Amino acid sequence: MRWKGGRRSSNIEDQRSDSGGFGRSGGGFRIGGGKKKGGIGIIVIAVIVLIMGGDPSTILNMLLGGGGASIPTQTQQIPNSRSSPAPNDEMADFVSVVLADTEDTWIPLFQQMGKQYQQPRLVLFRNSVRSACGLAQSAMGPFYCPADQKVYIDLSFYDELKHAFGAPGDFAQAYVIAHEVGHHVQQQFGILQKVHQMQQGMPKVQANALSVKLELQADCLAGIWAHHANRVRQVVEPGDIDEAMNAASKIGDDAIQKRSQGYVVPDSFTHGTSAQRVKWFREGFGSGQVESCNTFKS
Repeated sequence: MRWKGGRRSSNIEDQRSDSGGFGRSGGGFRIGGGKKKGGIGIIVIAVIVLIMGGDPSTILNMLLGGGGASIPTQTQQIPNSRSSPAPNDEMADFVSVVLADTEDTWIPLFQQMGKQYQQPRLVLFRNSVRSACGLAQSAMGPFYCPADQKVYIDLSFYDELKHAFGAPGDFAQAYVIAHEVGHHVQQQFGILQKVHQMQQGMPKVQANALSVKLELQADCLAGIWAHHANRVRQVVEPGDIDEAMNAASKIGDDAIQKRSQGYVVPDSFTHGTSAQRVKWFREGFGSGQVESCNTFKS
């Protein structure tokens, strides 16, 4: 991925020096599995989430179980560090460039639709972080909190993506960010709020099915970013799309379940199968059109 000459985003909050400790996990929309911590591996955490029907996030608990408090739509003020990453921090620099590239994609697309894109902030943290969705741990993996409209990521997740899932490469890492920004786009369109309303009182299986549609749509929106990043700014190098496809396939619900327990439980899926995730990323990448990402009609 050609990123080193790219614009850096000003919407980065580096809280890594303030992070630490552990506590009750908070809400948010995640890309898939989480990070290993305290001897509990990413696969084990995924199994607990999928089998027990739980999730480290309050909001996703509602999506799975169809109950609980409503999704906050007002931004809550949470004390945090607003410092920028330190110089010569290549991984943080990379994240900043990718976030800027998503901004350069979605700002004009929203303008074409007669809307204004509210740029999300991206928080770098280590071990745990307090968000408007609660106190989250690295084991959750990257997530989007709609209550404060921020993306949260512990950069050590990328080591897990490479070594635990076999999905290396800078474009695979960029796909992770673009997916979480996709959830922010859903928030801007009011999709997250509408889906939550539909979830109320639903049986768990139906609620899971809607959660899958949300996640697949975020994959499609990530594909739209890749389409415009390639067409307008030529950041895509040979092999980059294959990296994203590999990452999407490795974090499908079926792949995680089969790897961790030897069999799959489709009714417990919350993010979609490997084939579905690849399909919807390709749909967005091929069309570049928001209208092509209506996963709720499929």
